Amino acid sequence: MSLPAASRATEESPAPAAWHTCSVATALAALRTAPAGLTDADARRRLATHGPNTLAIGERRSPLRIFAAQLTDFMVLVLVAAAAVSAVLGDVVDAIAITAIIVLDAVVGFVQEYRAERAMAALRALAAPTATVVRDGVPRVVPAAEVVPGDVVVLEAGRIVPADLRLIDAASLRMQEASLTGESMPVEKSTAALATPDLPLGDRTNMAYKSTVATYGRGRGVVVATGMATELGRIAAHLGVARDVATPLQRRLADLGRRLAIAVLTICALVFAAGLVRGEPPLLMFMTAVSLAVAAIPEALPAVLTVSLALGAHAMVRRNALVRKLPAVESLGSVTYVCADKTGTLTMNRMSAEAFHCDDVTTDVPGTGAPWDDLVRAMALDNDAVVHADGEMAGDPLEVALLLAARRSADAGALLDGHPRVAEIPFDAERRCMTTIHRDPAGGFVSFTKGATEAIAACATTIATGRTRRPLVPDEIHAATERMASDGLRVLACAVRRWPALPAAITPETMERDLTLLGLVGVIDPPRSAARDAVETCREAGIVPVMITGDHPGTARAVARRLGMLGADDALLTGSALAAMSDDELAAAVRRVRVYARVAPEQKLAIVRALQRHGEVVAMTGDGVNDAPALTQADVGIAMGVTGTDVAKEASDLVLLDDDFATIVAAIREGRRILDNLRRFIKYALTTNAAEVWLVFVAPLLGFPMPLLPIQLLWINLVTDGFPGLALAAEPAERDVMRRPPRPPRESLLARGLAAHALWVSVLMAGLGIATLAAGIALGSAAWQTMVFTGLAIAQLGHVLAIRSERESLFTQGVASNPALLATVAAMLALQLAAVYVPAMNVVLHTAPLSGVELAITLGAGSVVFVAVELEKWIRRRKEPSCQR
Repeated sequence: MSLPAASRATEESPAPAAWHTCSVATALAALRTAPAGLTDADARRRLATHGPNTLAIGERRSPLRIFAAQLTDFMVLVLVAAAAVSAVLGDVVDAIAITAIIVLDAVVGFVQEYRAERAMAALRALAAPTATVVRDGVPRVVPAAEVVPGDVVVLEAGRIVPADLRLIDAASLRMQEASLTGESMPVEKSTAALATPDLPLGDRTNMAYKSTVATYGRGRGVVVATGMATELGRIAAHLGVARDVATPLQRRLADLGRRLAIAVLTICALVFAAGLVRGEPPLLMFMTAVSLAVAAIPEALPAVLTVSLALGAHAMVRRNALVRKLPAVESLGSVTYVCADKTGTLTMNRMSAEAFHCDDVTTDVPGTGAPWDDLVRAMALDNDAVVHADGEMAGDPLEVALLLAARRSADAGALLDGHPRVAEIPFDAERRCMTTIHRDPAGGFVSFTKGATEAIAACATTIATGRTRRPLVPDEIHAATERMASDGLRVLACAVRRWPALPAAITPETMERDLTLLGLVGVIDPPRSAARDAVETCREAGIVPVMITGDHPGTARAVARRLGMLGADDALLTGSALAAMSDDELAAAVRRVRVYARVAPEQKLAIVRALQRHGEVVAMTGDGVNDAPALTQADVGIAMGVTGTDVAKEASDLVLLDDDFATIVAAIREGRRILDNLRRFIKYALTTNAAEVWLVFVAPLLGFPMPLLPIQLLWINLVTDGFPGLALAAEPAERDVMRRPPRPPRESLLARGLAAHALWVSVLMAGLGIATLAAGIALGSAAWQTMVFTGLAIAQLGHVLAIRSERESLFTQGVASNPALLATVAAMLALQLAAVYVPAMNVVLHTAPLSGVELAITLGAGSVVFVAVELEKWIRRRKEPSCQR
């Protein structure tokens, strides 16, 4: 057996890909070591060559650098300029408000990046603090960081593996590898070389990997990789490469902000130039242009975004979803694919006995009478699981499942009494079975043997039926096994033999022959009870659920079918097949694959990236170390709060406190509500700000005086633009929010009629303002500017009430269904009337009290916008009777 060149010398870091194909002798020779281990001198030399057995953190940025990086966004720079201009104009309140928005946004970004860096620290915490190695032929405990390639490590039940090992001894050794491979059950280990080089990690039964745990038996292994060269180190490397992805809304807002800023600055320059041409005072025109710029740029947008996300995060906590990174809330609203890890996410992460075959009958609960009673005894007695005083069970998950099923039997207590264990033959990976011998209350002894069906069938000569026995027909048992296995069950067989007296030697050769087969038991990690409904809801919402697991393809297929994730036209792809694909081939396949089985950690990352190449917004759920890179790369990384590792939680954006896949659906609903509300605010802000620009730009071109003063523009920007927009964040979800597809991630924020709405309504507002101005002048009113000022404010308040829904009338929704918005509109109306009728505010805002006629004209003009938008929605309902959008 030849090794890759990098693996032949101890002085070079061994390549992990081929170690499982080596014989024990070849591996020891390649590492220049022996079963007696290294000498202390050799270990010190190798430690100097390879470095400590730890994970590299990489360069860490200082908190100050992380915070400073939050202030480089284009929209943030525009806000800084807006704050400076507001301060120069004497608008201290606006300057403070904008500065607070900038600081708040920067703090949120800082917290997100600081938390992300903790994921690597959590990964390092998985390492075993110490390890038992053989040095100079003697076992000794050393710090795990000092373990080197060529060390021989001693493994016992409960010990964490300190490095990647090629096993050289394995006595009934089983390893729990769920956090690394996704395999829910402990893996039986052996020492025989394996022929296939590209086996998935879960199938490399002669290897033990860093951070996994020995759950049963004992063994020894030679270290083939340490530190970043281990499989855990490869995950750490991918975790460092995987980056936080900008959310769809962040990308769209950045683009909108750049376009809007350029457009507004251009128009303001034109307003300034036009005023100078007309002979207006240069200082007045400069202040007007600057005030118009401040008013037209929606600097409240980051505040609305932050408040919306914070309110959404608070609502999600009540539904058992803890938001770690606020932008993930809005990303949920755009999710198109949910890539769910099977073990612990879609399933319960515990084994359950769900099928029993005995006396020619297959059922989901054990029967009674002979030979069912003996099958129940075998499940409970041929078992090393234990029951604690509080009723909790501990032990191998498979044996716990068998014991639990036996204890639920109708008369379990009576069946198990009087059968003390007197001897046992432990499980062995080569025999693939275990036997326990008990005293029989009827006299003599009875032995129970359980294991793989092929192994038990080879040892049995008869099968129990009723109170008799008949010759065993292997094909019959094989057919029953295949039927159960096709449902994704792991099938075990149980057998019995009665002994008048025990033989002198208790050995497999004497005890495991001439057995009577009692029956078969099928176990599985069952799907969560609410997972199927959650999957169906995802489909109704236009979201594609995908299973990604390190488990066996047969098990993955069975669970996916139970959940309704795998249809007739959907495909299953294994990790080995995926490894043979190029990036382009994978990108072409991901659209039709619904189940990925036996995948490696880097392959999960590749799947997420392939979907993102198509522009999909991907949510990735997981609980293990192996999920961390994909959780980081996904648009929304979702970790399990109960069973999840610290690494997965630190890498995630969202933590499910109840580990329930159905909670994701509630979180997506909340994300969609927030996206809709942000879209409402953008519609509102663009419309009102554009109306102010049109009014100030067009009125002088028509020969009218300047309709609004700079201080009045800033007042409208603060009172009727900002606060009602913030109140839109509390708008409840519309009835069809989970019965329509997600908005395309590349869709413009101005799509679906938003731009057209903003254009015609802003033109209408400006036209009404000019008409009000003309009416005031025609009446000879000295308060014509106050009429325009108040009419524009009322029009904007009417507009914010009308756009609460894109289709439904305000009166259908209920005027009071958003109490926060209703209270805000009432307060802003009161403030606006105070600006008109309070003398002190007349002085500050240059307003004058309005007469009854003037107020009636102003209110009438302002109300037209509300009626016009309600009419627009009525026309839309007539054209689009379905609620689907």
